[in-house]
Amino acid sequence: MTETDVAKTAGAKSGKTDPGRFFEDYRLGEVIQHATPRTITDGDVALYTALYPTRFALYASEVLAHGCGLPGRPVEELIAFHTVFGKTVPDISINAIANLGYAEGRFLAPVYSGETLSASSEVIGLRETSKGDAGVVWVRTTGLNQRGRAVLRYVRWVLVRKRDAASPAPEPVVPELAPALTAEDLAVPFHMHFRAYDAPAAGSPHLWADYEVGEKIDHADCMTMEESEHMMATRLWQNTAKVHFSTAARGGQPRLIYGGHIISLARALSFNGLANAQMIAGINAGTHVAPCFAGDTIHAWSEVLDKAETTEPTAGALRIRTVAVKNRPAADFPLRDADGKYAEGVVLDFDYWVFMPR
Repeated sequence: MTETDVAKTAGAKSGKTDPGRFFEDYRLGEVIQHATPRTITDGDVALYTALYPTRFALYASEVLAHGCGLPGRPVEELIAFHTVFGKTVPDISINAIANLGYAEGRFLAPVYSGETLSASSEVIGLRETSKGDAGVVWVRTTGLNQRGRAVLRYVRWVLVRKRDAASPAPEPVVPELAPALTAEDLAVPFHMHFRAYDAPAAGSPHLWADYEVGEKIDHADCMTMEESEHMMATRLWQNTAKVHFSTAARGGQPRLIYGGHIISLARALSFNGLANAQMIAGINAGTHVAPCFAGDTIHAWSEVLDKAETTEPTAGALRIRTVAVKNRPAADFPLRDADGKYAEGVVLDFDYWVFMPR
């Protein structure tokens, strides 16, 4: 290869490919429009059902959905969440070391098969780490349908590598985020009601009034994660973060399992004990406590944190913390150790609101 050929090749790489953003590439207040819009299909729903042991009736039965006032069965809220999240990865977290947390997540309207989702994110916070080789980026992401209606909005923060550790850091700005949504923040879907709700068909007789604040539920079931499944899930959501695909990006260590995979798995496991938690209404907080790898077995338990009435008299809101634990049973409800740190094996601490028939 001649020097001219080398120059052409180098130019092609730098001019046509995109290595993604590093910490110093973000500016406070900028709005990033993410490519590419994606149409949700029945195939996505089928793959989601194949990947996770999900059985929530409202998403499975057209008959039950119609009986609840909806035009058809919606797709699970986490399908919409993962789809929008995946749109953001090339711009927000392709060079991430870790996705750190979530807050102020609101599901604003149901999403149905055939709808097309797009996403944009506003940078609302930046802070360099003490080592100076990375920084935390906070973004508020909005998912829109093809009519331009916001269907979900959430904040997440990500630890992102710096391109050059010596590059100057911006003035630190850490956004003030609500510790939790209130019941008034939750958007009850238009026309949804539970007046003719079929609890036997849904799989459980336990409705909103049957749950008490402080109650803990061991979901009993568990699932061992396989390499093929977590790779399929990451590709399904078009998540391009290198740590999920490349052992080289991990210094030869096993690929990290996408945190959203654990969220969906924990939500699916929670059916056994929360079968009538029919719609996720909001995300208060979420922490990926520890990494997961193929071969880990996930157990889950939940605690009822709060209860509230809603604008729909037949629907109550239940605030739930679902904790995913790897390679140990959840029957003793592990969360914190004596030092106040997360207990051994805890991989996810997820705080969210659901709508449940009263």
